[in-house]
Amino acid sequence: MIPPGTEAALLDSWDYFLHLAIVLTPLFIGASFLVGLAQEYLPPERVEEMLRARDHGSGNVLAAGLGAVTPFCSCSTVPVLAGLLGAGAPTGMAFSFLLASPIVNWIAVFLLFGLFGTGVTVAYVTTALLAAIVAGLIIGTLDLDGYIKDVRITAGGREIATDGGTSASATADAGGCGECGATAANRTHRERVTAAGEGALSFFRDTLPYIAVGIAIGALIHGAVPAEFLQQIAGPGNPLATPVAALAGAPIYVSISGMLPIAHSLTEAGIPIGTVIAFVIGGAGISIPNLILLNKLFERRLIAIYATTVVTIGITVGVLFNTVFAGLL
Repeated sequence: MIPPGTEAALLDSWDYFLHLAIVLTPLFIGASFLVGLAQEYLPPERVEEMLRARDHGSGNVLAAGLGAVTPFCSCSTVPVLAGLLGAGAPTGMAFSFLLASPIVNWIAVFLLFGLFGTGVTVAYVTTALLAAIVAGLIIGTLDLDGYIKDVRITAGGREIATDGGTSASATADAGGCGECGATAANRTHRERVTAAGEGALSFFRDTLPYIAVGIAIGALIHGAVPAEFLQQIAGPGNPLATPVAALAGAPIYVSISGMLPIAHSLTEAGIPIGTVIAFVIGGAGISIPNLILLNKLFERRLIAIYATTVVTIGITVGVLFNTVFAGLL
């Protein structure tokens, strides 16, 4: 026998699932198209070239900005980071790029806008970028170069070394993820736009299972989990909710597109927006796949410093949203 209220809860979850799917699908495809254009006109080699000429300070600002507008997948972010470090870029500047890349990107911006509106999106992007810049500046004052491994990585047709710079490879990389391929420099604008459009649809198909899982979890939270239960765990009455949320996102993170529907459902249940933002930042920054890739470049102590920095950013931004921004958004 079906428990009383189960059918109504499941119907509510299904309606919410359809609502999120209708809202997020066009936004995700549009954001993926812009990601494709960014990769066509700002390939990893160009990003490295732009940052190599900058010093500590202005370079941190540019690095954070490029980390946000060139959202390479993790398998490409790490080679770009290796290229920067190998070319002699300051560690702090490289960290600003590394911090901004997972937590601020066009897909996150578009989905945040669709789910939370303009105010939350602008506040999130502004505070996250500032945090990446400031954190990079602080890390740049520390003597951490000794915790960077001497490695060589082959990606996008290049061999990249952290112990002496970047060297071109004559053989294109046949592996890696589909969204990280090398971009032909001699394409026309029409060809680049066409490639970006095809890449957006391909990326959407590849990411669809993660989006569907994220929307399904969000829908079940919305329809089946009592709001009172969630508020007891992560509501404003729990002073540790924001720090715990910044850590809790990492084990369940798969992609930002799957996290944000869950985040929206949590806010709908009355969880403070700052606590939810901390959950998203922590998940995006210290996800297990991201840490595994960084293990190729960093010694464990530097990985611990990176993870601590991400959690600190998540808590700081979350507290700002719950206090300073609470009456403005």
